Amino acid sequence: MEAYSRFLTMTPWGLSLSRMTPLGMLLGLLMASCFTICLSHQNPKEFALTNPEKSRTKETERKETKAKEELDTEVLEVFHPTHEWQALQPGQAVPVGSHVRLNLQTGARELKLQYKDKFQNNLKGSKKGKRLDINTNAYTSQDLKSALAKLKEGAEKESSKEDKARQDEVKQLFRPIEELKKDFAELNVVIETDMQIMVRLINKFNSSSSSLEEKIAALFDLEYYVHQMDNAQDLLSFGGLQVVINGLNSTEPLVKEYAAFVLGAAFSSNPKVQVEAIEGGALQKLLVILATEQPLATKKKVLFALCSLLRHFPYAQQQFLKLGGLQVLRSLAQDTEVLAVRVVTLLYDLITEKMFAEEAAELTRETSPEKLQQYRQVHLLPSLLEQGWCAITANLLALPEHNAREKVLQTLGALLATCLDHFRQDAQLSRTLASLQVEYQALAALELQDGEDVGYFRELLGSINSLLQELR
Repeated sequence: MEAYSRFLTMTPWGLSLSRMTPLGMLLGLLMASCFTICLSHQNPKEFALTNPEKSRTKETERKETKAKEELDTEVLEVFHPTHEWQALQPGQAVPVGSHVRLNLQTGARELKLQYKDKFQNNLKGSKKGKRLDINTNAYTSQDLKSALAKLKEGAEKESSKEDKARQDEVKQLFRPIEELKKDFAELNVVIETDMQIMVRLINKFNSSSSSLEEKIAALFDLEYYVHQMDNAQDLLSFGGLQVVINGLNSTEPLVKEYAAFVLGAAFSSNPKVQVEAIEGGALQKLLVILATEQPLATKKKVLFALCSLLRHFPYAQQQFLKLGGLQVLRSLAQDTEVLAVRVVTLLYDLITEKMFAEEAAELTRETSPEKLQQYRQVHLLPSLLEQGWCAITANLLALPEHNAREKVLQTLGALLATCLDHFRQDAQLSRTLASLQVEYQALAALELQDGEDVGYFRELLGSINSLLQELR
């Protein structure tokens, strides 16, 4: 033990602590220098302070990107698949629609044809070793326009084919009119137009060999056709209208009745036919029938024809007043209640028609100056006042039917400005209005109890109240 102690004191390990500290520091500096020199001769990438796995991934991506760029700048060899699985080599282009899989055992990509019929024609013209030039500028704008034009032409051809097919289908469902006429002719059935039918009916009516029943049947059928404006005007082209007008001179009341029935339908809202009727003497003939003894049914139809002729035709209204038409209507109004209501309705229509025409001409100027001048020459209201229509209309208020009273009240309102002085002096009119006011107040109250928002009797009561207020 003593010898070992002496050895420690003789060697550096046996040096004192104060002498060993500087030596240790010097030794550490030498070792650090040697380690630095060794590192400078090594690959810096092996000792970079980065994640080795991330570095390898980035390197792989750079290589793949570079390979793709090289492939994009060059043409690719087209792989020709078959119906068997084959390995795909790097750099080979895969045809569109091929079936591709990854072989998990070998790690290689394999492909084959997906559908035999779909790609057979595309592969016939391809040869092994042929290159596919991937070029985005392979088609010019002119090529695209030409392809689009061909596409449109194909669509038009397809549309024309569809239209032709549809026409063929319709032809199968329907037959030509000439073919039908031929078939009907074989069956002794004749297809006639409206014009041909009207000509045939007029000939039957005008024939002396036709019986009364045949003439009436012809007029009855003719009325159905002349309701149409074009047919009524066609009646003028072959003189059919004048034949019917002359039928008003017949001694048979039924012929007069149905001839007036046809004329009323033809006159309605048809100015061309109205003008021809005035020139053909229809107005005079109608007034003569109304002024003479005739059956009630005949007078109804004749009055209907007269109303159709006068409405919206101011020249005819002038001629009506000149021929004493108001006197004829006055006798009708005093004859029967049915004719009286129709006469009052006609007068109301003529008064309001002229009033509205003059107002429309002042506000909108839509009425032609010639027609407006004709309306101004129709002195209807002065003629009504002169011929005593104020009293005649007031007396009609005693009719028992509500509809008749409504028409009379409307006409009294239209005549109010012209007949106001006469109405105020007519004590019977005031008593009648007061009586009707009480009656319709009770009926209006019943309407309110029934929950009706707008009542017929309340409207009549309003008209009566307005007249009473004006007469006070």
